[in-house]
Amino acid sequence: MAWLEGYPREKVQWFPTVDESKCVGCGMCMNCGRNVYDWVNGKPKVVRSYNCVVGCTSCANLCLGKAISFPDIESVRDLYKKRRYLG
Repeated sequence: MAWLEGYPREKVQWFPTVDESKCVGCGMCMNCGRNVYDWVNGKPKVVRSYNCVVGCTSCANLCLGKAISFPDIESVRDLYKKRRYLG
């Protein structure tokens, strides 16, 4: 994310979590343009979590089983405030 330029991505805890019990194996999450997932045994697995774009939730929005979740966006907003990116 442009506003976090120069801030270590590993310090931003923003990436998806997949609840395998809800996953229907639709594969919609594999449309992620940042290559966050691998397809393992008919299910997605988050393998490159820090490739995820901070604030993006596209895969969760596409997920037919509602199996993908993200941390509370407030943690990202707090980081922006602390870094003075937001007023």
